[in-house]
Amino acid sequence: MSEKLPSLELIRSEIDGIDAEIQRLISARARCAQQVAEVKKATEPDATVFYRPEREAQVLNKVMARNEGPLHPEEMARLFREIMSACLALEHPLRIAFLGPHGTFTQTAALKHFGHSVQTVPLANIDDVFREVAAGSVNYGVVPVENSSEGMVSHTLDSFLDSNLQIIGEVELRIHHHLLVSEGTQLASISRIYSHQQSLAQCRKWLDANFPKAERVAVSSNAEAARRIKGEWHSAAIAGETAAELYGLTKLHERIEDNPNNTTRFLIIGRESVARSGDDKSSIIVSVRNNEAGALYSLLEPFYRRGINLTRIESRPSKHDVWTYVFFIDFEGHQDDPLVKEVMAELEPRMRQVKWLGSYPRAVL
Repeated sequence: MSEKLPSLELIRSEIDGIDAEIQRLISARARCAQQVAEVKKATEPDATVFYRPEREAQVLNKVMARNEGPLHPEEMARLFREIMSACLALEHPLRIAFLGPHGTFTQTAALKHFGHSVQTVPLANIDDVFREVAAGSVNYGVVPVENSSEGMVSHTLDSFLDSNLQIIGEVELRIHHHLLVSEGTQLASISRIYSHQQSLAQCRKWLDANFPKAERVAVSSNAEAARRIKGEWHSAAIAGETAAELYGLTKLHERIEDNPNNTTRFLIIGRESVARSGDDKSSIIVSVRNNEAGALYSLLEPFYRRGINLTRIESRPSKHDVWTYVFFIDFEGHQDDPLVKEVMAELEPRMRQVKWLGSYPRAVL
């Protein structure tokens, strides 16, 4: 059997040739990206938008569709994600604000969506992310909006009420929590565990079983938890892979979340609208008229009649009137789709207010 196998030298020589061809093609793609930038500048001198979410979603979907293995389609798409990120940086390097500090899951989501050739800018809170994007100090922002275990991030929803920013994309990130310790930690003496309050809640059963007597201290972020334990010999932190690498911590226990399917959805916010990608979602805010019977039915019925799938509906108190509410609605489709236009035209006179938050490609990775 061994005589029929090619030699290692032959296989390695073939790999070297393939690597050279891959490198040549990546360079050719990068030159095309530079030409795209030149054409845009020549035909649209005032153009400031080089990032096209719908175009990138289309490319990544095609990559996954034509993948023949042995790499998983998502692994192949992640490779192309990084190539596209590096090529885009040749056109126009992007600055991406995220809910910081460095090492948070929100930063991980930003890098998953944009690739590692962007500059990520940590900000202290969600309001700051919205403000910096609106001011043009950064190109886009990334904020958490919902977790499969803990529900909606109300602060993000409320920020949209007074903002004119658009949702231009979404990211879904599988959340894996690890118990981290620093060098010199005495494992038998761990009496305090730091993490964000949501992470503590998502790992409650595991903590009850393994560290029932340890004090659980909620801090502003998991990255802050990781930073704090660097100088504490009796403490541990619950955080993710990025924080562990950033602060040089050891994973004492991996994937301690109670729900193995724990996933957080993040929104990409920007200042421009997005064209159709062919697989889109839309988000709106609707306020109903006070004390009007059947108002919620009037809101939902036009979607049902046209077969448009609602993917989320969430109510929040209105900022303007006591005991009145607004509804955040996500649904399948794009604002330029004929059926969606029909629904919006029908809702306009029925509702007190309809605010469009944006249409954007469905999360690919």
